[in-house]
Amino acid sequence: MNDADLNLALPAVFFGAIGTAGQRCTSTRRLYLQRSIAPAFIERLQAAYKSILPGDPLVEGTLLGPLHTERATAIHATTIQTLRSSGAEILAGGRPFSSSDLSDPLSRGFYVRPTVALPKSPNPEQEIWSKETFTPLLNVAIFDDVEEAIEWNNAVPQGLSSSIWTRDVRNIGKWIGPSGSDCGIVNVGFTAISKCALIIVNFQVNVGTSGAEIGAAFGGNKVRIFFYL
Repeated sequence: MNDADLNLALPAVFFGAIGTAGQRCTSTRRLYLQRSIAPAFIERLQAAYKSILPGDPLVEGTLLGPLHTERATAIHATTIQTLRSSGAEILAGGRPFSSSDLSDPLSRGFYVRPTVALPKSPNPEQEIWSKETFTPLLNVAIFDDVEEAIEWNNAVPQGLSSSIWTRDVRNIGKWIGPSGSDCGIVNVGFTAISKCALIIVNFQVNVGTSGAEIGAAFGGNKVRIFFYL
């Protein structure tokens, strides 16, 4: 949302989309940005993506490891080609790692470059929004009001985990209410100063879609993942 704390949201989106090479069931796949903050957030996200280097997943501090199969790398490449063919703007990534990026033993792994794309249309019925890839590929759409974002959120088959970042409790109320996100896991990135000493609520605070989901409210009729700012 336009009142989100971008300093908190950026690393959450970054890790959610890239951590475990996008292969977690709660990896961030869709990023919905409110129009007024979209340019600034995209610029910061692009800068963060430039810092990504592949690494050995057994080495502490590695963020990006390999995909699990060669077929997964083909899915990643094919999906990027589909995005390009449909008129999407590639905001980051979109090309393979060079040989200098993948020296031995990394050259023997199934590494792909994490990619951010801005599809030409935010229509959730299109395959680029509704089909899962399980690779580090993040699609971005621009919305005007929270109701529009909720509509897109709920219009695809996936719906395991979702996050909203806002300082406005009215947005939170809409998003976690009966007409809000229909995902099984609801995360809220919320920072505010008030006269209340303590507010106890049934959601996780200041977290992205992907993290330690053990013990979280898990389930629902859908399958996976959304992220709002």
